[in-house]
Amino acid sequence: MSQFRFARLALLLGALGLNAAPALMHSASAQDKNAPAAQPKPDAVRPDLYKLLDPAQIKPLMDAKNYTEVQNRITQAEAFADKTPYETYVLNRMKLSLGTSTGNDKMAMDALEAILASGKLSEADKPNFTQALATYYYNAKNYPKAIELYKQMQAFGKASDQVNSALIRAYYLSGDYASALKAQEPVLQAAEQAGKTPTVEDLRLYASAANKVKDDAAYLRGLEKLVAYYPNDDYWTDLIHRGIVRKPGFADASIPDVLRLEFAAVKQMSGDAYTELAELALKDGFPTEAKKVVDAGFAAGVMGTGSGAAKDRQLRDRATKEAASDAKNIAAGEAGANKAKTGAGLVNLGWAYATMDQYDKGIGFIQQGIAKGGLKSPDEAKLRLGMAYAKAGQKDKAIATFQEVKAGGGLADTAKYWILLLNHPSGAAAAK
Repeated sequence: MSQFRFARLALLLGALGLNAAPALMHSASAQDKNAPAAQPKPDAVRPDLYKLLDPAQIKPLMDAKNYTEVQNRITQAEAFADKTPYETYVLNRMKLSLGTSTGNDKMAMDALEAILASGKLSEADKPNFTQALATYYYNAKNYPKAIELYKQMQAFGKASDQVNSALIRAYYLSGDYASALKAQEPVLQAAEQAGKTPTVEDLRLYASAANKVKDDAAYLRGLEKLVAYYPNDDYWTDLIHRGIVRKPGFADASIPDVLRLEFAAVKQMSGDAYTELAELALKDGFPTEAKKVVDAGFAAGVMGTGSGAAKDRQLRDRATKEAASDAKNIAAGEAGANKAKTGAGLVNLGWAYATMDQYDKGIGFIQQGIAKGGLKSPDEAKLRLGMAYAKAGQKDKAIATFQEVKAGGGLADTAKYWILLLNHPSGAAAAK
């Protein structure tokens, strides 16, 4: 998965208000020069040190990017002996500002560590500084330390969506896939319950983490959501094979209908998939469907090339010839199908008409076949009826029909994923 990285730290710190210098108090007072030096008050800066760190002087230098002079002042301030905790805190705030502005991550991180340990931050400020330090550790790929700090943020009750997202990614990138998976699940649920679309990054992380820990059920859920919101050929192909073909109990008799789903769902199948679907369609008496499949394979450039080019051309010629013959003679089969004892012939006749884009006839004959009964697999007939509705652009009727398919062997799973396809705008168009 791609590296998740925060925006430039200076921008983040600026947004959180951490680049600003604290308001300084100094302990200047009229003194007898022969009197012993007064000790600075707590949370105040002695006059000589104040001259170096005075925000009124530092800000113009920072604005002018005169970082050399700022560093010079910091170096002089560091040389002061017996600095109070507050003076050290102020000095580290200056170092933080300089480090973030110059891209000196080590200076900024050391300063942040010291600031957080100083005891001078208000409770309201601690979460922001903690987030900043966690971000530095995250970008430095010190994920265990980042995780520790992000969890502190959660303990403060101040964790934003960005912090929670970063924590999950830190888990993942540190190799703690189980924690990443566990933490990502409620994020996805909350997004969907709020009517929001989960981000593709969140879904990919969830699916990848599930795959890493071999949680097949979670991985399948992740794939289903990726297909539902961000469909592409890779997601669909993986989902069809894992969610249908590789599931226990899958029946080879369902292969043609699984391939029909893949043909509708993806932009380009493999050459072998086009060939297999075309050959099965010819075998089952649907040459027009076979011709469409082969033509798509040639158009995609995965058939008709290489060592199998001659065989592909023979398949295309056969499909073209038989499709032309079927178009002329299909009506002659209606009487026989109507006289048959079972509705199988009517269902097949209806699917043949559907492949010829004669949807009204096709849907009508399939419905008659289902009503006549005697079918070896009534749910397979319902699946064909749903596909015919889908091809006809009758989405609601297609979905209602697919919901009636309950049989195993791959039929119910295929129907489930047809619904997933139809519920995405691009999928509904592709199904026709």
